[in-house]
Amino acid sequence: MDFSDLSALFTGDSGTLLVLALSLLATGAVAGLLAGLLGVGGGIVIVPVLYHVFGLMGIDDAVRIKLAVGTSLATILITGFSSARTHLKKGSVDTQLLRSWGPAIAIGVVAGAVLSGYLESQVLVGIFAAVAMIVAINMAFRSENMALADQLPGRPFREILGLIIGGFSVLMGIGGGTLSVPILTLFRYPIKRAVGTASAIGLIIAVPGVLGAIWFGLDVGGRPEYSLGYVNLIGFALIIPTSAYFAPWGARIAHAIPARMLRWAFAIFLFITSVRMIQDLLPSNMF
Repeated sequence: MDFSDLSALFTGDSGTLLVLALSLLATGAVAGLLAGLLGVGGGIVIVPVLYHVFGLMGIDDAVRIKLAVGTSLATILITGFSSARTHLKKGSVDTQLLRSWGPAIAIGVVAGAVLSGYLESQVLVGIFAAVAMIVAINMAFRSENMALADQLPGRPFREILGLIIGGFSVLMGIGGGTLSVPILTLFRYPIKRAVGTASAIGLIIAVPGVLGAIWFGLDVGGRPEYSLGYVNLIGFALIIPTSAYFAPWGARIAHAIPARMLRWAFAIFLFITSVRMIQDLLPSNMF
């Protein structure tokens, strides 16, 4: 398929294709800022946008969420590295925690990647929608002083948390910060250090996650052209420039301003995203 064929997927209107391309570039910018600023991982923005863009392209429902997840994980390879490097320079990455927690997270990622290859797309959409709703509620209403304990639990509970973070993150195509930052702060872990450490956790998740997305999608039908397994190279190419550029800016801003207002705006975005994806799971005649 050449680019004229691709534009035909958008009713032959080159202006519409341009708008969608610009939308993906803007998505990369927002995702990069959020990755650096809140440590939530740009994937929580990228996945729903790609999911709906692929829907506009007429991509088969059976593969479009997996394409969105795989492509998102590929972008996190770049965004996560850029954000983690900035946080590391500022001393906000807990390398000791990474060494102790990393193996459990990696095992969870591998297990989640294998599982995603066999799960139906509707199950993955449901998982994303449910977790996005939980994250939105947590961001909007959780008290800053709320905590379960004054420090992280020891073994085996710490490893169980790592397995959960790794497994669900790769199933959703997110960098890990979406889950690890709230979990770390529940144990009174300093927020800026949690954000910095989460950016490095994103790399632990993205590397095996991308390999799994490529492997399990290699021979699957219904994928658009320019896709390597479940990684769409066009979506990757459009999102990466702005996400990589804005991730360090987000990391710098995180060290300069409070982010409460942005947390509320992001919570609203996640709530709307979750509702829209839930609607996709319900019979069309219900609405």
